[in-house]
Order: sequence, then C-alpha cells, then structure tokens
Amino acid sequence: MDETTRLAGLVQERISDVITEHRADLAPLGSDSAPVLDEAHTYLSGGKRLRAQFAALGYRSVAPLDLAGTPGPELDQVLDVACALEFFHAAALIHDDVIDRSDTRRGRPAVHRHFAAIHRSNGWRGSAEHFGLSSAILLGDLLQSWADERLQRACDAAPEREYAATARGHFNRMRSEVAIGQYLDVLEEQIPSFAPEQEQLARSTRVLIYKSAKYSVEAPLLIGAALAGASAEQEQALADFGLPVGVAFQLRDDLLGVFGDQEVTGKPAGDDLAEGKRTILVTIARSALPATQQRVFDELVGDPHLDAEQIEMLQRTIRGTGAVDQVEQMIARNLERATGALADSPLRPEARTQLSALAHRVSKRDF
Repeated sequence: MDETTRLAGLVQERISDVITEHRADLAPLGSDSAPVLDEAHTYLSGGKRLRAQFAALGYRSVAPLDLAGTPGPELDQVLDVACALEFFHAAALIHDDVIDRSDTRRGRPAVHRHFAAIHRSNGWRGSAEHFGLSSAILLGDLLQSWADERLQRACDAAPEREYAATARGHFNRMRSEVAIGQYLDVLEEQIPSFAPEQEQLARSTRVLIYKSAKYSVEAPLLIGAALAGASAEQEQALADFGLPVGVAFQLRDDLLGVFGDQEVTGKPAGDDLAEGKRTILVTIARSALPATQQRVFDELVGDPHLDAEQIEMLQRTIRGTGAVDQVEQMIARNLERATGALADSPLRPEARTQLSALAHRVSKRDF
C-alpha cells in the first residue's frame, strides 16, 4: 500500500470515528436527527483527500512524519488537521451547491436535493425545497463546527503554543477568505454584463484565488507546516509553491466545469455555463469573439435552462477561440512557477520531491 492510499484510509477512519463520537453525544436528541448524521457520514465517505495530502506534506516539509508505521502523536495531530480540512471542505461544497442550485454532487443528489426528496417521500407538510435548503445549510454549519473542534484538538497537541497559534491563524484566515471569495463569486453572477477584458480577468482571478486556490493547497500546507514548527522562510517557500499549484488546480477544474465527463466529475457537462460562472476560461473566450457573437454568448451563458445542443454550441465556440489552449498554457506556467519555488528552498528534500509530484498530479486531476 503506497503512502497516499494509507493516508486516505487513515483520514477516512478518523472521520468515521469522529462522526460516531458525535452520534453518541447527540443520541439524547432522538432518532429524528439520524438522517443528518447519516448524510454527514455518506457525504464524507471516499474521495481523494487532496487537502489532507497537502497538510501532511506541509508537516513533512519541516519535520519527519511516518505514514507507514503505527500512528504516533505527530501522525495523530496531522490526522486531526486533515479531518478538520475535510469537514470544512464538505461544508463549503454543501453550501456552494445551495448557492448554485446544483442538482448533483459526486454523482449523487446534492444535499439539499437529498433532504427535499426525504420530505416528499414522507408526505410532510410545507415546501420540500425549503426543507431541503434548510437541512443542507444546517448540515454545512454542523460540519464547520466539527472542523473547528478537530483543528483545536490538533492545536492543543502542539509542543509549542506558538505552533498552535500560527496554525490557528492560517485556519481562521482560510475560512474568512473562502466565505468572502464565495460572496465575490455570487456577486459576479448578479452583475448584468462582463467588465472590460482586463478588469474581468482580474475579477475572475480574485474569485479563483480566494474561493478555491488558497484553501485547496496553500492553506493546508501552511497549517501542517505550522504545527511542525515551520520557520518564516519555510512558510514563505510553501506559500510560493502552494498558490500557483492551487491556481493550476482551479483552472483545470474550470475546464472540467465546461468540458468534463459527468462520469468523472459527478456533475453535468457544461454546468458552469448554465450557472453563468465568469471564469478565466469564459472571459478569455468571450473577449475573442466579435460583437455579434458576444451578444449571443452573453444571452446563453447563465441560462439555467440550457439544453444539450446549446451547451455543445457554447463548447465549440469556446474551443474555437483558442481559450482552452491559453488556459492550458496558464496551468503549465503556474506549475513551472511552483516547482521553481521548491528549488533551493529550506524544505526537507524528500518533501520537495513529493510536493512536485503531487503538484503535477492535481494540475491534471490525475489522482
């Protein structure tokens, strides 16, 4: 069993144990609470554990971490951090699906759709849709709370208070940035028209960085490294590496949001087009179109009722502008920037090799 597989398995065990503990603590609330806890367990089962991997490598960049033997105090601490990040990530996705009115996630109904179906199957009074939205928001809030508890447990185990304070600072900043980044994403969808190209690219890049890129890679690296006692120079090297990797990861995700296979992504092809996401890909493509085509493009992007033929037409249009090639080049440049930040960095050599390998995997979504 390789280390990535073992880490994913250990994180899954820790997540399951935490949910089981909470289930026992919440038993006095009665059986009516079971669907929420069941959905928490189902939603957090499986996955690539990307953020867990970066947190472990952040720690390993500063201090040794044995992933093969019997878990010791260092690994126990990293597993709590990984668990906190996975809970936070799940909460963010659940809330994101509510905001985007998404029907599916990971090949199954989105959480709000799942609870709406429970409402309908039981013939309860009131609106099934409102019950679904309310339940999803509350489950996301619950997972946020559990994330904070796990992060605090990891901090309490730190050998130095300074390590814990630094890790907590990174975690708190990550949560604030994701919330505001999500708001900026919502805001973009409400503004009636695209801004001029360079301004729109700047706005789209800001959303990409703060809604996804930083919390997917940079923040997990910094939290893990902080708990290992990272120096300012080590943290800077990890930030210089982590941000461009996160950007490359999200740029790949944006490509998949338009051209991805639903069997792989778990979401319908062209979902970002129907939701009106003003990604860098969409902005570059639109800017390359003549005015008449831009008007048609603007009318279609953001239409929640796009049919398969219209999505295919938009996909062809985007490919025809050369925007896909430009985004691929951006991914390559960010990878080059990231790997360059590792060279001669004050990070442990073994970790530098592993970071480089993981960066290439996530930029291709080959994991």
